[in-house]
Order: sequence, then C-alpha cells, then structure tokens
Amino acid sequence: MLHGSLTALASPFSNGALDEASFRAFVQWQLSEGTHGLVPCGTTGEAPALTGPERVRLIEICLEEAQGKAPVIAGAGSNVTKHACTMAEEAKALGADAILVAAPYYNKPSQEGLYAHYAAIAQIGIPIVVYNVPGRTIVDISVETMARLANLEMVIGVKDATGDIGRVADQKAACDPDFVLLSGDDFSALGFAAHGGTGCISVTANVAPRLCAQMQEAMRSGDYAKARVINDALQPLHRALFRDASPAPTKYALATMGKMSTELRLPLVEANAAAQKAVDDALTALGTERV
Repeated sequence: MLHGSLTALASPFSNGALDEASFRAFVQWQLSEGTHGLVPCGTTGEAPALTGPERVRLIEICLEEAQGKAPVIAGAGSNVTKHACTMAEEAKALGADAILVAAPYYNKPSQEGLYAHYAAIAQIGIPIVVYNVPGRTIVDISVETMARLANLEMVIGVKDATGDIGRVADQKAACDPDFVLLSGDDFSALGFAAHGGTGCISVTANVAPRLCAQMQEAMRSGDYAKARVINDALQPLHRALFRDASPAPTKYALATMGKMSTELRLPLVEANAAAQKAVDDALTALGTERV
C-alpha cells in the first residue's frame, strides 16, 4: 500500500485558524503532481500545535480530497499511550488508511516500554507506521524491538529518520518481507532506497512533489542514474528547507509559490533571512514558478 513519495503535509493557517480552502487546494495540487501518499498532522504539519478538533478536521479534509487516489497516513503520535490510542480511534473512524506514530518523546521509555506503547495502539485495529526519530524523541527503537513490532498484525512499516543507512538492511533482514521501510530524511532517501527502502515520507515533496515522485519512481524501476540526477538537482532544496526550524522554510517556499501563508504557531517563528535566501536560490535553480 505504501511506497514512493509520501508528502508530510504542511498545515496552512490564516489569522490563527486553519485555512481549510488552502489545504484543500494544496492536497489537490499534490495529487496532480504525482504524489504517492499524503501524511497530514505530522511534524511538518505542526502537529504539537494543533488542537484535537483541528487535527480531526485536517485528516477529514485530506480524505475528502484524496478520494482514494492516494493513501492517507494520519499523524497520531503522543508520549501518552492513552492519548495516542484516542487519536488512532479518531483516524480509524474517519477512514484513514494508516497512522504514523512517533516514538514517545520526553518520557524516555525503555525498549520494553516502547513495545508496550505500540502494542496498545495496535489494539485499535488500524495499520501503524512506526516513526523512529531519535533526534526529536531522544529514544531510539532498536532493530530487535522493530522486529518484535513487525510481528504485530497492525504494524506495517517504519518511517526511519535515524540517519543510519546501514540500519535499512538490518531491519529488512529482521522483519517480515512485506514490512514497509520508508525514509524519514530527504537527504538520505536515495541511499535508503538503494539499501532496500520502498519510499520516503518527505518534507521536500511539499515544495517539489513532482520531482520527488519522479525520483522515487526511477528508483522503483531500478534507474538509479536518473534518480541521482534528480537528487542532485533537489539537494540544495533539501538543505535549504532545514536552514531554520522546520517547517518555517517550507512554509516560506510555499508562500512564494502561492500555496499558503508563512504563518506558523509559536514557539515556531517565520524563517530567518539566511534560510529565505537559501530557499530562493534553490527554487531559482529548479526553475520553480513563483508568484
């Protein structure tokens, strides 16, 4: 079900509220550009700053616009297992294809605690993509724990943002052959695929969805020469979008493209001048149309 370029969707705001019209148009644009999957309410969507009703509404709109053309993987991570289960129940009721569940942050659970967290959420009965991002959560889900999780019927894959390319092959060997291995870093998506990954949950795909989709399609067909050309072209944008706290540079880029405002929610603030220049230079190099 999950492969290729899956966009970690930014959440548009206007005067402090969700900009539903912009989000609908943004999802439609993503689909028209060839995006293979949609991921609302993740880190790039400023999930920690969303209210419960806002999160539900974003997932609902995403599903309405997708209409089955691409899978919708709803963000449902929390450091409180009971809360994560509630979010999983909401996503299931809405009809999401799967949920993306980040490892519990701040609490620093043991490997056994991590397993118990996901096992509890799995009881809700919606497919789960585990999100391993120790740079944000502090805890790292080991290969051994991932293999245990892969044995749970509802745990179908991982978004791996560890930056450890060698781990891809380790997880591939340890888990069921159908276990989905998705990169969580645009910088390493090419190498991730070469080691056996099946796709990327991408920040860059917010801004350059067609190129990200084409790169993933090239790798899927074994044309790594073409994929390298695309990746080389995208590399300045990969870097620019993290020159300041994400998703501030991404929203700046999207604003210059007429897709949504630069508005974020505190404690995030708009991208600094250096990040804006890096984004401008990257978009110019790509020939991206701006307003």
